[in-house]
Amino acid sequence: MWTDENRSRYDRSKLRYPSDLTDAEWALVEPLIPRAKPGGNKRRVNEREVVNGLMYMLSTGCQWRAIPKDLPPRSTVHDYFERWSHDGTFGAIHHALYVKCREQAGREASPTAAIIDSQSVRGAEKGGPAIDPSGYDAGKKIKGKKRHILVDRQGFLMHAIVHAADVQDRDGGVLLMASLFGLFPFLMKLYADGGFQGPAFRRVLKRVVARVNVEIVKRTDKAKGFVVLPRRWVVERSFARLGRCRRLAKDWECLDRKSLAFLRLASIRLMLRRLCNPS
Repeated sequence: MWTDENRSRYDRSKLRYPSDLTDAEWALVEPLIPRAKPGGNKRRVNEREVVNGLMYMLSTGCQWRAIPKDLPPRSTVHDYFERWSHDGTFGAIHHALYVKCREQAGREASPTAAIIDSQSVRGAEKGGPAIDPSGYDAGKKIKGKKRHILVDRQGFLMHAIVHAADVQDRDGGVLLMASLFGLFPFLMKLYADGGFQGPAFRRVLKRVVARVNVEIVKRTDKAKGFVVLPRRWVVERSFARLGRCRRLAKDWECLDRKSLAFLRLASIRLMLRRLCNPS
């Protein structure tokens, strides 16, 4: 938290844009970016400026054509965004920083407990054949996409998927856990809300991650108004922190892969600032 003693460490007014990476943040990201392929001309693009361009878009939610002139051209930024989201660079950077955050907190790289939840996001005006289909969430009365995320007890994003909003929480949760592919082998406990209850979810979950036990954290009928629920408040806080990035306020992307890339970028930004400004 901010205090009079550490406030100067959080000050970003001396940067060109508040979204730009500091020297300490870039030192963590630079070794994780793939080098240029051998042969041909040398890479002339400033990779740090490309990342700054992506962070600017993530923070402000602007269009690609609205990228400031002192950042690389929109075609360059978009090309690297496509390349890094397709070849798994964003996922590799995210996992490497996640392990560093766990080590900084004195914890094992693979957590033993996690919290799962979903968030329905209203879709922007878009159309055409080359888009992933959206859906209608009858419970939230939202037409768009749904984000399923898995966080640890500290609130750091472990894994996420994006799909149509009409997919039930139980089905999306199984898809999320099935796509872990052994990434967190020591995971034993999964906390979830009432949307994931029922024997069907537990039965299918046992097929994909047999060792994980599910605990449903439900709101009591006697509770009135806002109540902080055990474990579940952690994932709600994670959604709030990721939501500070205006690019995530609505679903602007035509492809789920791009939506997931911006979600990971938001988590990368959060972890970079935590690593460079430990509390």
